[in-house]
Amino acid sequence: MTASGERRILVATRSAHKLRELRELLGLSRTALVSLDELGLAGDPVEDGATFEANALIKVRFWAARTRLPVLADDSGLEVEALRWGPGVRTRRYAGEVATDAQNNAKLLDELAGLPPQRRAARYVCVLAFLASATAEPLVRRGTFVGRIAPAARGSGGFGYDPIFEPASEPPGGRTVGQMTAVEKNAVSHRAVAARAMGQALRELGY
Repeated sequence: MTASGERRILVATRSAHKLRELRELLGLSRTALVSLDELGLAGDPVEDGATFEANALIKVRFWAARTRLPVLADDSGLEVEALRWGPGVRTRRYAGEVATDAQNNAKLLDELAGLPPQRRAARYVCVLAFLASATAEPLVRRGTFVGRIAPAARGSGGFGYDPIFEPASEPPGGRTVGQMTAVEKNAVSHRAVAARAMGQALRELGY
């Protein structure tokens, strides 16, 4: 808790986009969400898990042990059927260890070049893990967002693969997530589904 008595949860991310989304989606009116950078925490665990769940748990356990704070971690990514459900846990590093969003998008579009809409099925996956303390049992919640990869990037909203991801609710050639408003995205996204479930669980615990 802070000096004022407000509870804090450390969000194990350096992404301002993720932190902002989680603050909006979790709806924790009695608890402040703070990031690694806001607390000046350096270093990162080695995320060598084979699944989103494994990597989320690696992060919460690492930071709970180092900070003695309750920790929430997100591990999320994109799975594409034509790529045998890759890039998966390598989503952020798909085009290289320090690849930009634009580079990742360009590589994926190149991999799927020429495929018709019915062969471009994809889904976003988000796993949220929470650990109240280093010795507690973790809470895990999962969300998915089904759609397809568009043939070209459209829209400047969101981040990551949003400009090339068409939700299943849109027809082929319809809007990408990059063309949706933040409100529209936060109603249906993989992170929204996981966060609504996690937010309910955290409120039941008093956060």
